[in-house]
Amino acid sequence: MLGCLEEPRGKIAIAVYLAVANGFLLLIYKGPLYQVAVRACFLGFTFGCGLLISVGQTTWTHFGWYMCSLSFFHYSEYLVTAIINPRSLSLDSFLLNHSLEYRVAAASSWVEFIVEKLLIPDLKQLRWLSLAGLLMVLFGEGLRKAAMLTAGSNFNHIVQNEKAQSHVLVTSGVYSWCRHPSYVGWFCWSMGTQVLLCNPVCVLAYTLASWRFFRERIEEEEISLIHFFGEEYVEYKRRVHSGLPFITGIRVGS
Repeated sequence: MLGCLEEPRGKIAIAVYLAVANGFLLLIYKGPLYQVAVRACFLGFTFGCGLLISVGQTTWTHFGWYMCSLSFFHYSEYLVTAIINPRSLSLDSFLLNHSLEYRVAAASSWVEFIVEKLLIPDLKQLRWLSLAGLLMVLFGEGLRKAAMLTAGSNFNHIVQNEKAQSHVLVTSGVYSWCRHPSYVGWFCWSMGTQVLLCNPVCVLAYTLASWRFFRERIEEEEISLIHFFGEEYVEYKRRVHSGLPFITGIRVGS
């Protein structure tokens, strides 16, 4: 598959496909709808390429798994948001432009994979380790989407500073296991992608960076939740763990 993509014909075919797809979308959709369609088309194309690489006779199989995992995560973020909370839906719901740090982290993982594949090819053929990473990805993806669906219209990608009339404290389902299942799912998913790629440097870097990000995010979010729900959330906080190791959230009086 990769050999085919490296040939001139393969490159031309991809360029023609993208040009035709974008032209077709431009004719059908206008403005914001076109922007959504282009992103969905790009993610679908990436997923398809990853699937072909995954089933092809190549040493890049695990990178194909990664491509499928990454594209599905971003597409499903938009799709599930559209289902549960369409009022908050925007292009940012794809999380493709989450932050500069996120884009740098993604690019770093690609660079590490390619460099180590060239210098230590056997490291990238640890199938049992990649399978373990794939299971982490599937678990994390499933937990995050279960959290989003359980929270329904209460879920938002942006921490809310003002309580909406429909905003309620969700403590059932996966929220009875931990207070922040969507963050736990994303944490597990992000680490899983690097285990899947057998990227030792990025496994460590992702773990530390993600832990720090979610510690700060949880503290910020829990300030709002205590403001919204008062003692009800404090009691819930005492009863249920945050879900992430060594993260207790904002401190409250005993």
